[in-house]
Amino acid sequence: MRLIGLTGGIGMGKSTAAAVFRRIPLPVFDADRAVRGLQAKGGAAVPLIAAAFPGTVRDGAIDRPRLRAAVLGRPEALARLEAIIHPLVRAAERRFIASARRRGGRAAILDIPLLFETGGRRRLDTVIVVSAPATVQRARVRARRQMNEAEITAILARQMPDREKRRRADLVVRTGLSRHHAWRQLRRFILGMLA
Repeated sequence: MRLIGLTGGIGMGKSTAAAVFRRIPLPVFDADRAVRGLQAKGGAAVPLIAAAFPGTVRDGAIDRPRLRAAVLGRPEALARLEAIIHPLVRAAERRFIASARRRGGRAAILDIPLLFETGGRRRLDTVIVVSAPATVQRARVRARRQMNEAEITAILARQMPDREKRRRADLVVRTGLSRHHAWRQLRRFILGMLA
């Protein structure tokens, strides 16, 4: 089974690309969704984060804005959080891959925003990077995540620059042109690969 990585900075269009793969249909592991599950009420990360970052839990779940405020611009705090989250997400990813293999899938998609930053490239056959102009990226993040410019800048500062991700990619999908253009490019690549 081929393991295909899907990555790109915040607001670059990973969710749109993942939707294309689900329609083909291919199984998609969403690392962001896994993190949200780990931080939801009853999630495995909640007690660990609560101990490391007091005041970030409300009604049994992680209060994401409070947690973001506790780590943004604080490299040591972010490293502590990542030491909690990354192993749990990696375990969920291994379970997903095992399940996809048992079902006999020809390929599976791993949607991982920090793929290159966390050294995930070496376990994949192919990496697809979604990319858009910086102005489009920031507009998407402001609209969807309701973040201010300082928060957006802090998040982008910890992500690998888009030009470096594009350089490392096997395929770059431009999402700033139109959704139809991006979908057509992704479908052509995947269907060609699976032919």
